[in-house]
Amino acid sequence: MTSHVKRIASLRSKRVPDFRLVFCCGFGYNFHTRGGLKNPMNTISISRRKFAHLLAAGAAAAVARPAISFARQPEHATGTAGIVRLSANENPYGPSLKAHQAMQNSFDVCCRYPDEANNVLIQGLAKLNGVSPDQIVLGDGSSEILKLGAETFTGPTQGKLIAADPTFEAILEYAKANGADVVKVPLTSSFAHDLPKMSAAAKNGLIYICNPNNPTASITPKNDLREFIANTPRETMIIVDEAYFHYADSPDYETMIPLVKDHPNLIVARTFSKIYGMAGLRCGYCVAQPETIKRMHPFQMWDSVNIMALAAATASLDDVDQVPNGQRLNSEAKTFVTGELDKMGYKTIRSQANFIMFDCKRPVVPLIQALKQRNVHVGRLFPALPNYMRVTIGKKSEMEAFLSAFRQVAA
Repeated sequence: MTSHVKRIASLRSKRVPDFRLVFCCGFGYNFHTRGGLKNPMNTISISRRKFAHLLAAGAAAAVARPAISFARQPEHATGTAGIVRLSANENPYGPSLKAHQAMQNSFDVCCRYPDEANNVLIQGLAKLNGVSPDQIVLGDGSSEILKLGAETFTGPTQGKLIAADPTFEAILEYAKANGADVVKVPLTSSFAHDLPKMSAAAKNGLIYICNPNNPTASITPKNDLREFIANTPRETMIIVDEAYFHYADSPDYETMIPLVKDHPNLIVARTFSKIYGMAGLRCGYCVAQPETIKRMHPFQMWDSVNIMALAAATASLDDVDQVPNGQRLNSEAKTFVTGELDKMGYKTIRSQANFIMFDCKRPVVPLIQALKQRNVHVGRLFPALPNYMRVTIGKKSEMEAFLSAFRQVAA
């Protein structure tokens, strides 16, 4: 395996009194840790091969166990007994059995830094997405990827952040904290990103495209997005957030990862929080060109993804049933609840995600509060759409509970 020269850059001298180059095998970057600069020659007692072997053993054990249908899994505890939690776009079925077993098999290496586990997952993601390992950055959920993007590419000297309104707010807050101006561009009447207006507002800096979009569950058509990426000056960076990629089934939608090879200003973010059911474990990644990734690395936390999350993510990629089962169960419950809402006269934005948004025909905040009093938690207010409610797609029993409560509060 080719060795990579890893350079620890842009660190304050009080943290690292001796700048030096670190040579280590594997992919991605090794970072300084509380234990000092890590030398694989004398500090690491578990190899990538051994870590992969542990995961393989876990997968074999999971296969050997009696088959359990996703639909028959016990109701997931949401933190407070009796609450129907449809507020955070989580996957109620959780990680796969292989992921559970892989985490158990990782107990013995919890005392080690996760370099080898990082490399195993990076290699798996590179293969899955048809890119090289040096085009992958792992993050503590895709939220860390968004934070890296804001810190690297926005600020008083780097430029503004351009985002839709409404959209997922995290990156807006990260950019503000970095001293950047934030420009919000309203969605179109079809709830797509208004790409021409976003382009006109941008000058250097960063454009954020959440596709499918949170909170509307709508998409920006693939041809429009391709043209937008092709015409955006290379001095302006673009992050396409594909957190809900696996749930989109429209022929007008596709991933932008294949475009990365021709566009050094394009970053595509993904997460294990949604279809893989790992929201509480925190693991995400992005795909970009190597030079773009090098610009982001100095802002990244060292070893930010824990070994349990890495083990679960790697095992999840090997579970051929996780994605299609999750898609099927989400689709069934979504079809049920949107059909019932339609009968009640409420129009839902066409959903390409694991949540829906619909027009309540009145201010949504009192309805949100009334539902909460009935132990049904739904999405927060999105000021740009004050009459719209966002509801996560849970299990069918949870959607039945939501509908029952909503009928009461909307009467």
